[in-house]
Amino acid sequence: MTAAPGTTTTAPAIALTIAGSDCSGGAGIQADLKTFSAFGVYGASVLTALTAQNTRGVVGVDAVAARFVVAQMEAVFCDLKVGAIKTGMLANAAIVGAVADRLRVEPDRPIVVDPVMVATSGHVLLEPDAIDALKRQLLPKAFLVTPNLPEAARLLGVDEAVTEAQAVGQARALLNFGCTAVLLKGGHGSGMEAVDILCDGAGIERFVRPRLDAPNTHGTGCTLSAAIAALLAHGVGLREAVARAKQYVWLALHAGCRLRIGHGRGPVDHLFAIRKAAPPA
Repeated sequence: MTAAPGTTTTAPAIALTIAGSDCSGGAGIQADLKTFSAFGVYGASVLTALTAQNTRGVVGVDAVAARFVVAQMEAVFCDLKVGAIKTGMLANAAIVGAVADRLRVEPDRPIVVDPVMVATSGHVLLEPDAIDALKRQLLPKAFLVTPNLPEAARLLGVDEAVTEAQAVGQARALLNFGCTAVLLKGGHGSGMEAVDILCDGAGIERFVRPRLDAPNTHGTGCTLSAAIAALLAHGVGLREAVARAKQYVWLALHAGCRLRIGHGRGPVDHLFAIRKAAPPA
């Protein structure tokens, strides 16, 4: 089919998320796709697991067969020009290995790895034997890894950082897995400010935001990594992408304080800018 006379065609930036599903819509694939849309990026998705969860927590997980995860990746890569990729929940070692193997034969493009291990409710989202597979097979392929403080400690086999100096040391140590950069998120820390540490070959950069006492934080980690991937798909540089993604998440947290979704810890407001621009009903 040809375009209508007088019109031009455009090729939007495309980002791919490889992650699990959150049937309540606040995290995982659903959060990623909303975030991509907020940045004007066309979102593609590869499903790694189904989760039965809501704002109160995760009650069940059903992983997708590794071969079908690869089949989804093949379907996307053979047809779409993907500009950036993010991975989230990968569930088990077989999926981690399959994803890493398939990405290894793809042309170089930014890959953001969010090493999702445990849900806020405490439900395990990555089997213990998959952590080693993640370190050996996927992290060396990553352009950016975005662990929170507990995830960084688990990857390194050390105690969780409690000072900024310890966080910087752990960020540097994570580079030894072969990734290009690490963004160690400080949201699980304490104090009046949340400090994220970006570490790469150029050195260390701190990203500081006032800590919000927000009631709705479901999906924050997924949203940040998806926002960074969306900006990388647009061709934005790493440091600018992290700064703009941090701003977006902070505003989504702030706007999310007014949301009333579910009976537990609700989601951030991924679409706050669209909601603000929409005419009143």
